[in-house]
Amino acid sequence: MQRIDRSRTDRIRRHPPAHHAREPEACTAVRTIATSGVATLAPSFAQALPSLADVSTAYTHEARAELLYDLCAALSKQGLGTPETWETCKENCLVFAEHAIMRGIGEDRWNVLKRNAEYHLSVSDVADQDGYDVPLGNGKLAVTIECSGCGYLKIGPAIDALEEEADGLGAAFYWILTYALYRVMRVYNHSDALEYEERLRESAEHEEDRGDQYEFPEVEKAIPECIRKTLESGYREAYRSARGILRHHRSERYKTWLERLYRIERLSRLRSKREYLDGDYYDGPPLPSLLIAFKEHDAVTACFDEEGQYMLEGSAEPALMVHFTPSKPEEVLVAIQRVERFLAFNYELFQLVEELQEWEKRHAGTSVDRGEPSLRAA
Repeated sequence: MQRIDRSRTDRIRRHPPAHHAREPEACTAVRTIATSGVATLAPSFAQALPSLADVSTAYTHEARAELLYDLCAALSKQGLGTPETWETCKENCLVFAEHAIMRGIGEDRWNVLKRNAEYHLSVSDVADQDGYDVPLGNGKLAVTIECSGCGYLKIGPAIDALEEEADGLGAAFYWILTYALYRVMRVYNHSDALEYEERLRESAEHEEDRGDQYEFPEVEKAIPECIRKTLESGYREAYRSARGILRHHRSERYKTWLERLYRIERLSRLRSKREYLDGDYYDGPPLPSLLIAFKEHDAVTACFDEEGQYMLEGSAEPALMVHFTPSKPEEVLVAIQRVERFLAFNYELFQLVEELQEWEKRHAGTSVDRGEPSLRAA
């Protein structure tokens, strides 16, 4: 919302003098200025000045503030805001709206997200176009969730453990999780690393005199053998086979992993189609919400760290954006539901991430120190 502060001087309206016959004045008389309706700093004298104590020197203006008031009213009807909340937010509509939405998320859930990724939630009446904020128009607002630092999952140890439990179970776990993530968010995994390596090799071929100076990450060697086997039949067939394997395996040892995976997969099917409005323009897709590597500092991680150096150079799409009309309660409800589903999905995902990390520290005995690579959450 637009906030303008500027100094201004109020003009003092003067009343025209009444027309009447004037009495002759003595040459020694001192004329006093009429001060009707004006408070003076001192008793009247020839050069009296008006007081500025009650004159406003600044004002605050919120453009399209009625949209925020409609949103606050709708959030209150949904039970997400109270008069006490309004006072806590110092009667600021934007702060109240974001506070109410965060209240719907829940403190425990938000803490899990903050520990693993850098998400930022905002409510706005503008959209990005060529790097500039352009009003959405048509009485609409947008709630957005942006990611400026992605989470990290080292899944190799879990895949090995599941493969020891049953042949193909580790690969099936990986593919079901991967496809569920693809439906909801942008992730960086072996597929992105393979594409990066391919581009790197193509660049080397076009620079014959410098081609021997390139170092290739050899991503395929970093992929576990059980997953490399499934790649030979293609991604779609790998996903179908993975679903069949999980239907026939009910591992008691890793029951909590599989149960959380099932919840993630179900939530991914509740996604809604991404909305676009005229004027929306971004330089790139959403920044990855999660990096999936197999081992510490493997080829997938190396590729991500190289590409991550350029991901923040342009404006990226938000991880989630929902446009709605705040004066229409049904649209506000849909927007709240979409934000709720996105965050519920992330909550289950990062609980799984933390569970796998904790299991690895107890059983694998390896460090989970990630160093300080680009774009990864601390």
